[in-house]
This record gives sequence, C-alpha cells and structure tokens, in this order.
Amino acid sequence: MIDNTYYWYGVSMTVYIVTCWLFSAMRAFHTCQQPKKNRSYIWPDRKLQIIIYSMATLLLPYVFDPTSPSAWQLVKSYFPATYYFYCGVLMFMFFGTVKQRNRWKNISWVFAIFIIIAMTPLVINAWMPGEVLSAKGTEMQQWIVLAVSLLSIPYCLFSMWKVWGCIAEARDDNYSNPDDFPLAYAQRVWLSPVILTPFLWPAFLTDNPTVLAYMLLPLSVFNVILLLTVMPVWRRGVILSQNIDDETEADAETEVREHVLMEERMDEIAKKIEEYVDEQKGYLNPHLKIDQVVEYCATNRTYVSRTFKERFGGFFNYVNRLRLDHYERYMQQNKTATKDLAAQESGFSSYQAYYNASRRLQ
Repeated sequence: MIDNTYYWYGVSMTVYIVTCWLFSAMRAFHTCQQPKKNRSYIWPDRKLQIIIYSMATLLLPYVFDPTSPSAWQLVKSYFPATYYFYCGVLMFMFFGTVKQRNRWKNISWVFAIFIIIAMTPLVINAWMPGEVLSAKGTEMQQWIVLAVSLLSIPYCLFSMWKVWGCIAEARDDNYSNPDDFPLAYAQRVWLSPVILTPFLWPAFLTDNPTVLAYMLLPLSVFNVILLLTVMPVWRRGVILSQNIDDETEADAETEVREHVLMEERMDEIAKKIEEYVDEQKGYLNPHLKIDQVVEYCATNRTYVSRTFKERFGGFFNYVNRLRLDHYERYMQQNKTATKDLAAQESGFSSYQAYYNASRRLQ
C-alpha cells in the first residue's frame, strides 16, 4: 500500500500532466479564423506545441506507481533533458515563414536526436515490466542525460538571442501590419527558459521526490499561463511601430545626419513611394514591409526611411492611413460586407488588425 507521501507525489504529477494535456487539446481544437486561412503565418508553430506538450504522457508510469525506481529515474531526468530543447525549438519555430524558420530545422533535428538517445532507454525502462536497465546502466544513462541537458543550454540561448533580434527589429519602422510580428507576445515569453531553470534541476540534482512535487506546481502554473498567453496572440498581438531610427543602419544614418539630404532627392523618392504604395495599391498587401518599397525605389534604405518619416509621417502611419481610407470606401460600396471581410480587402490581416491600426492613428 502506498503511503500518503507517495500518494501526493502521484497527484502532483497528475496535475502537471493534465495541464499539458489541456494545453495540447486547446491548441489542437482552437485556431483563430485568420491563421486557418493563412496557415503559413501561424507562430509559434501550433502542431509542434501540441506534440511537445503531449510528450508529458510518457511520465504516466510515475502517476501509476510513484514508488517505482525506474519511473522516478524517468521523471527526474525528463525536465532538465527536454525543457531547454523544447524552449529552443519553439523559439526557432516562433519566426514563422516570415522569419525563414526552415533554416533552423537541421540544428533542431540534431538536438532532437540527442534527446531521443538520452531519454528512450529511461522511457522503456519505466514502461516495460521489470527493470530493463541495470544499476550501472541507469547510472550511465544519468550521465548521458546530464551531458545532453548541458548541451541543450547553448542551443536554447542561441534561439533566445535570435528572438531578441526579432524584437529589436520589430521596434523599427519595418512592418506595416501589426500581425507580421507579435512583439508583445515575444517580450512576454523570450525569457521563459531563464525563468524555468530553477524548477528544472533541483529534483535531478538532489534525487528527492519531494523536491519534484514542489517543482511541479510552478511548472503546471506556467503551462496554464503560457496557454492563456498563446491563445489570443492573433487577436491581441500588436506591433505599434515607434518611428525610431533603423538600428541596423546606424552607420549610414550617421552619415545622413552629417550631410543634408537634398530636397530634389527626397521629392524623387516620395514620388516612387506614392507610385508603389498608393497608385499600385501596394498597401493592400497585408504583409508589406519597408524593404519591398526600398527595392522598388532602388535606393538606400536610410533615404527611404527618412523620406517616409519627413514626408508621410512614417511607413506604418502612411500605409495604414491608406488602408483605413480603403476600408471606409469599401464599407460604403459594399453595404452587406462583414467588417472582417472589409478589413482583409483593405490590406489588414484581420478586423482586429484594422482596429489596432485605427486606434494607433487616432
């Protein structure tokens, strides 16, 4: 008969697994309408989140028998061995196709293989009747888990660095649509591996089930908080461009400040901008970026950015004012059209994006 202490060990693990299942189920059956229509812009990767959080099912042997040594070896190793990889791969998938996430697939697969090598023997040992691993084998596997865990840390840090770069880029006047990069969401989650670290290692290092039981509570709470954060990302992820200087063109911007930009050159660029964005209706592209305008103008990005700011009030402001005007005209001409349809026909990715832009430009 299991004493009360071991009973609570099983209960704490059950709570953790249930929150993981809840996360997977919600992500599986809840997708906002806009991502359904434009699947290439779902970030972070929904299917990958479902798979990762479903992996908690592997820990069920500990729920059924918290006194099992093989189940204990599995659960105490699971968190340091997998969480850095999980966080890292989700950070990389965070970019979506707009951030060319495919380039990071190879390195992610390499680390996935490391995780599989470290965890598979422990999973088999916990799920199969009897002890598959000897005491020496279990000890060796613990060293492998430790090595893989430590190797996963730089992988995770690199992914955090890449997301931080995206956050810095999003502060620039580079995106015309609030949905092109979820700045607020990124700022909330990019430090999550650091926040989680104190809850991943204690049980592994102390070999103490009581410590694990206390670890599982904040990890379960984190699952719920992350779910609440992820679910509305398409509805409330907002980029409000700050109209600041382009950090990636700092040197060029310095040169521009040292020489007054000729009015004739500004006039020429302004005409090109109006031609591409307004006359050719470039603003109807919901993912229009300033780099596309720069390519059309065939000039330096700094000149285009400065022209936008001095002649049009900024890239974000100019493009979205055209979209807002188009929205009003469309609603007048199409009385039966829904607000969401009118927003999409006007260059917004959704009505929520229209609402956020109109509020920003009031």
